[in-house]
Amino acid sequence: MNHLIFIAMFLLSKTFAFAQKIPEDFGYRHIKMKYLDDPVDIIVISKPGEEKISKPLFLFCQGSMPQPVVKYDETGLYGTLPFDETPFLDEFHIVIIGKPFIPIISNVNKLGREYMFLKDNEKEIPPKGYIDRNYLDYYVFRNNSILKQLFKERWVKINQLLVAGHSEGSTIAVKMASINKKITHLIYSGGNPYGRISTILEQTRSEENDSLPRGEKVINRWKDIVQNSNQIQYDGGDTFKATYSFSLPQRDNLMDLKIPVLVTYGTHDWSVSLNDLFQIEAIRERKRNITFKSYVGLEHNYFPKSINGIVNEEIYNWDKVAGDWMEWLNQ
Repeated sequence: MNHLIFIAMFLLSKTFAFAQKIPEDFGYRHIKMKYLDDPVDIIVISKPGEEKISKPLFLFCQGSMPQPVVKYDETGLYGTLPFDETPFLDEFHIVIIGKPFIPIISNVNKLGREYMFLKDNEKEIPPKGYIDRNYLDYYVFRNNSILKQLFKERWVKINQLLVAGHSEGSTIAVKMASINKKITHLIYSGGNPYGRISTILEQTRSEENDSLPRGEKVINRWKDIVQNSNQIQYDGGDTFKATYSFSLPQRDNLMDLKIPVLVTYGTHDWSVSLNDLFQIEAIRERKRNITFKSYVGLEHNYFPKSINGIVNEEIYNWDKVAGDWMEWLNQ
């Protein structure tokens, strides 16, 4: 009998160890709200013990792909943000809004390639609810709506609002700031002021030769996208609607902003020439509210990249980049 009890207790302990975690297990707050009729999951990261202290918000806009915000395995938590958020928690509550119809938290063993949550792992197809809503204006108006709701909370100080975005998130952040006058500071990281399709074309041109005229294929595909800019396909790739919306240039929205703006990018990112062009134009237009910080030799995610195109993922620079963000904020 004692032997059976021991086995039962052992199995129960193993089940508990691998049970589905919740954000609170990692010290996060999980808030559920609505946008139109859609459920919206929000993660709030606060300094321990200061969750109810009134502070401004720092909204970080995720990049592309249907990833849960909080990811973990049996060894513990994966990086929720690409940088150490601790230095920001003295001054801010950090907010991350989940992707539509993607779980806010997941064990990575249940995820597909690049930690994507997929309805069909074999075909790499995300849930339909995500695909239907994965375009620029949905994120922009949803995020601004959520911020408006959060501003009613006692633990939110409304005198300052920092919004940052990296990659696809940078495009969302800029358009949000062009509409939402409550946003007081913007960090634009790893973006392309002239749109996604120009980055795709730049990368493709670097890979083509006489026998591989890939650039022309991108241009022809862009013609199809423009003619069918509202089309949504369920084949696992970006829809025409998503590609078109994220390819709309944000150059004018950035240039028209009067608030402090920080633009950061690696000089070995595919969009470097267009960020350099935007910097030249901003100088010409005497835009003193826009600060530029480029990182020599680093690629899109701030890893070193050799002239031969080899990325060294052993050297992690995100904490240095975030440190520069903090220094800019303190100025």
